[in-house]
Amino acid sequence: MTARSSLGFVVHLALLVAASAMEVYTPKELQAKNGTDARLKCTYSSAEPQSDGLIVSWTFRPLLGGSEETIFFFHMEPYPPTKGRFANRAFWDGNPKRNDGSIIIRNIQPMDNGTYLCQIKNPPDVHGEVGEIMVSVVDQVKFSEIMLLMLVIGVGSAVIIAIVIVVVLVRYYRKQRTHSTAVSVMECKEKLNDKSHNVTA
Repeated sequence: MTARSSLGFVVHLALLVAASAMEVYTPKELQAKNGTDARLKCTYSSAEPQSDGLIVSWTFRPLLGGSEETIFFFHMEPYPPTKGRFANRAFWDGNPKRNDGSIIIRNIQPMDNGTYLCQIKNPPDVHGEVGEIMVSVVDQVKFSEIMLLMLVIGVGSAVIIAIVIVVVLVRYYRKQRTHSTAVSVMECKEKLNDKSHNVTA
């Protein structure tokens, strides 16, 4: 095999691996209110059809350091943790048919601050980046920029709708008043005509 053909084979193999690499999507950060249930979203795309070999694994890296801890495993069915800090607190909330490998952490606590890693394999598509979510447990969730924008849009829309309603009502009442005034004038003319006829008679 010549050097050129070897290089071509390597490039082709690299492109094939890159094309079939698993893509994992997670939010970079998540703020969770202390004592609530937090949904850790993890979706994926694969160049390969969904297989029975699909594996979803979640691990936890503590904020204050320490060894990583496996907190969830899915293969054909969910396998929640039976020991450790997430026992009876980590639950499957994904749907492989929708390319969703999400989980829920019940009653999240400050000790759960850290990085949550979502890794998905769909053989033969097993290569790809690991999704990482930095979770911060807080006493009160702060307004995000998106929430603030939604609030501004909602208030602005309500004001515009109120103005439109007021304008429509004003026009309606003006029309009603003009109509009733026109009727009154016609009634007066009819009465005057009747009186003039009576006087003539």
